[in-house]
Amino acid sequence: MRATPARAGGGRDRAVLVEKSLDSIEQGSHSFAAASKLFDKATRERSWLLYAWCRRCDDIADNQDKGGPLGDQGDMKEAEDRVQALRILTRRAFEEQPTADAAFDAFGLVADECGLTLEEANDVIAGFALDAARWSPRTETDMMRYCYHVAGAVGIMMARIMGVHPDDGETLDRACDLGLAFQIANIARDIVEDNDAGRCYLPQTWLDEMGWEKGEHALPENRFRLASLMPRMIALMEKHEAAAKLGARRLRFRQRWAVLAAARIYGGIGRKVLNRGQLAWDTRTRISTPEKAAHIVAAFFEALWNRPAPPAEPILWSRHDFRPVAGW
Repeated sequence: MRATPARAGGGRDRAVLVEKSLDSIEQGSHSFAAASKLFDKATRERSWLLYAWCRRCDDIADNQDKGGPLGDQGDMKEAEDRVQALRILTRRAFEEQPTADAAFDAFGLVADECGLTLEEANDVIAGFALDAARWSPRTETDMMRYCYHVAGAVGIMMARIMGVHPDDGETLDRACDLGLAFQIANIARDIVEDNDAGRCYLPQTWLDEMGWEKGEHALPENRFRLASLMPRMIALMEKHEAAAKLGARRLRFRQRWAVLAAARIYGGIGRKVLNRGQLAWDTRTRISTPEKAAHIVAAFFEALWNRPAPPAEPILWSRHDFRPVAGW
């Protein structure tokens, strides 16, 4: 048999992959879609290509559609098989072979254009593997390592798409911080939804402090005490949000504007959860269209000023601190 020629994107037309990826982000995340449109054309399209892969991996791993309700997870073997499929398809995309899935072909294309590595991709897939193993964090450090895999590692790839050199460790560290802040906001917002799906991303040590077994934290009668954990959670988010803004000042103006807009929108979600108190989980916390517009305008002037305040505590961490140690 004749070997399939290696072509970035699996041989698909780039414009088609960009169009399909735009459809993915517009259906999967209104917040990211809004922020991405502030980028220059090349960065904007590449961010869509990357998002399409992230969204598709999440959908396959969780047996869902475009971030909708979780499907039947099956047994652990089925969940592990779905994660293995992610690894196989992603490796094939890196080898510039067709995958029969536009999102993976899109990732192969953006990886080729920006020099993304298979190691970077596997760091993200490791987060899906944790979910497949029905994993929950024991400590705050565990929670942050999970946040690294599912979001911090994506932040690093986004920085690479924006042209950050792989040797620019300081900027990559701060890009990781942005992903961490996003995921902490997500965890705070989705505590009850995650519990309904049999998942918990709050550290067990935090639950132990409250005298709760896993699952009890999400009961309606415990919402007031659950809300008392949110100042701690959102302070953690804001620490990494502030650190990320220090990295954003190294970017070109439009890239900086887009990053700061996304930071404001996701930070706004976390702060809304905090301000809603025990009502935060009665309905899903969202940022309205007018609020997004206000955040985008504020981010424009913040990007112009380009003098972010540092975190309240010194930055003594790097992205390597959030990667797993042996045996984790």
